[in-house]
Amino acid sequence: MTHTTSNPKIHEGRNLKRFREMLGIKQDFLAFELGEDWNQQKISLLEQKEKIDSDILEQVAAILKIPAEAIRNFDEEKAINIITNTYHDHSNDNSFNQGTFYLNPVEKIIQLHEEKIALYERMLKEKDEMMGRLERLIGGK
Repeated sequence: MTHTTSNPKIHEGRNLKRFREMLGIKQDFLAFELGEDWNQQKISLLEQKEKIDSDILEQVAAILKIPAEAIRNFDEEKAINIITNTYHDHSNDNSFNQGTFYLNPVEKIIQLHEEKIALYERMLKEKDEMMGRLERLIGGK
C-alpha cells in the first residue's frame, strides 16, 4: 500500500480562485502582479488546472498574502463538513443557550450612524449653551 501526500480531491486551481475571490482580487490584478508574461486569460487557465507548478503557486500565494499550503491543502468537502458539524452539534454554544442571533450589518451601520448624529447634535447644543454663557460673561463686565 502506497501513501501519497496529495489528495486527489483537491483542485489547486479552484482553491486559488476561491481564495482570490474571497480576498476580492481580480484576475487582472493578479496577472499584473505576476509580471509581463501574465494576463487575465492566463490566470483563468491557471485556475482551471488541478495541479499548479510549485514556483507559480508560491508566487501567487505571496501576492495573495496567504500560505501556499492553504491553496495546496484546502479541501472544500472537509471544510463544509467541519462547518456543518460545528453548527449542528452546538459545540460553539459555550454551555449557554441564547437562541438564534442574527446580525444585519446594514441595520447596525444605520444604528451607528443615528447614534453619531445624536451625539453630534448634543455636542452642538452644549457648544451653543457654552457660547451663550461666554457671551453673558463677557457682556456682564
